[in-house]
Amino acid sequence: MTSEHKVLHGIGVCAGTASGPVAFVAEAPGVDEAEPKCTDVDAAVAKLDEARDAVVAQLKTRADKATDEKSKGVLGATAQMAADKGLYKNIVKRLKAGDGMTHAVAGAASDYAAKLAKLGGYFAERVTDVNDVRDRLIAQLRGLPAPGVPDITTPVIVVARDLAPAETATLHPGSVLGIITQEGGPTSHTAILAAQLGIPCSVKTKGALDAIAPDDTVALDGGVGEVIVSPTDEEVSQLKDRAERRARALAGSSGQGSTRDGHRVALLANIGTVDDALNAAKFDLEGSGLFRSEFLFLGRDEAPTVEEQTDTYTKVLNAFGKDRHVVVRTLDAGADKPLKFANQEHEDNPALGVRGLRLGMRRVDLLDTQLQALANAYKATGGDLWVMAPMVSTVDEAEWFANKARSYGLPKVGVMVEVPAAAIRSAQILSVVDFCSIGTNDLSQYTMAADRLNGELANLLTPWQPAVLHMIKAACDGGAATGKHVGVCGEAGGDPLMALVLAGLGVQSLSMAPTKVNAVRAALRLHDFSTCQQMAAYALDARTAEDARKAVIALADPTLLDLL
Repeated sequence: MTSEHKVLHGIGVCAGTASGPVAFVAEAPGVDEAEPKCTDVDAAVAKLDEARDAVVAQLKTRADKATDEKSKGVLGATAQMAADKGLYKNIVKRLKAGDGMTHAVAGAASDYAAKLAKLGGYFAERVTDVNDVRDRLIAQLRGLPAPGVPDITTPVIVVARDLAPAETATLHPGSVLGIITQEGGPTSHTAILAAQLGIPCSVKTKGALDAIAPDDTVALDGGVGEVIVSPTDEEVSQLKDRAERRARALAGSSGQGSTRDGHRVALLANIGTVDDALNAAKFDLEGSGLFRSEFLFLGRDEAPTVEEQTDTYTKVLNAFGKDRHVVVRTLDAGADKPLKFANQEHEDNPALGVRGLRLGMRRVDLLDTQLQALANAYKATGGDLWVMAPMVSTVDEAEWFANKARSYGLPKVGVMVEVPAAAIRSAQILSVVDFCSIGTNDLSQYTMAADRLNGELANLLTPWQPAVLHMIKAACDGGAATGKHVGVCGEAGGDPLMALVLAGLGVQSLSMAPTKVNAVRAALRLHDFSTCQQMAAYALDARTAEDARKAVIALADPTLLDLL
């Protein structure tokens, strides 16, 4: 039985329209309320070991079948979480205290997830992994099917409370028309992957699970986050018209990024693996503004060798050739992205602790190995390689990194601007490096004191917040004062409307999911640079984030609305 007609609203995170039947991600089975207390600990532990081994094997099998390195890495990391010793010990402790099997798993996972959420940063990102492992273990112990995305035989729109990284990694644009989640946020794993795949997506769609039934057809606009349940023929037609208008607005979007009057804004791709590089290189764009090198390090027992890293960086540089530059971010990890081989101590607040370059300055051996591998790849390819350090806060840190990177013969050295300190002092920091790249996701998080993974705070995390825009302006002012390049590699760079504001503020390059480049390029071509500057001024002076966006839309060419 289909549901009555309804219109739901979420946060649009990947532009595009879709309509079709839905496929629900199976909900977790939950604990067995009728299970007895544990009276035989040895037998219970043996059963736990069997279930854990089965879940790890299932995840590893899926990782082996994955067609790209990023999916393999995500699935591998979830398998590692299933084998986590801390989680396991907590379950055993609860069994010894008399808890039933599934109650012990649920209680231990809840404790573990609460600790990770409190720590914030990458730890908080792993909460979804912990919950995924909990659900799989409980399903295995109860002899029930594992939760997650069902086998998809015909194109569907996937509906879920949220998507675990292990599930999101298996989605394919050929079979998934769109994604609707009731939870999550604009910078969540689901949102970022949907953008990379070009799948229309709405996250934090209030009431989605109650309003949508298994037999329903839905229509989705991933640009504005609108979901229509049981749409009328007219609404589906309007959605198709919107898609056609968008296609017309994108027609002819090619070549270098620039405003209508020729002001250059380079358009680049965010990537994380060799597969990402090979895919992005096929797009009409000007290189990569962010290669997230931590995918080489995460989920491993030992650090990757010089040879292994050299091979990866060489392949990435070769993918883009000598005419398109590649910006590699050195290892962005720390206590918030725990590495088994980094000998990291516990931190009460790792999001504000030893992460990024701070870890590099303590574990110089890891940084030296990475810089040597980058230097090797540069010499082997002659590619246009830029290298930048994450989580830089002071001039001394920037100078330390610049001196070290240059000692390896690396030609262009820069830093990330992710914290207000770096934005405010950008002129001084840029005086000792060659460029900077603004990470708008973290800059929004630190400026607004709002966890970027907390969907309830999505209104604070938007780069349209005037306070965040003022931080971006401060970084651009530093670039203007020193004559140094300022780019953006956060998700804001892929928003066609925000791209105009960023250009007006003085940003010289925008890096984004490759699928977003055409829309951003088309948006820039519709406006003169002076209009972009006026938009930036209006947004800076706005009272609220909503007012800032409305002010910019009022100045925009009407055709731009078809790109959003």
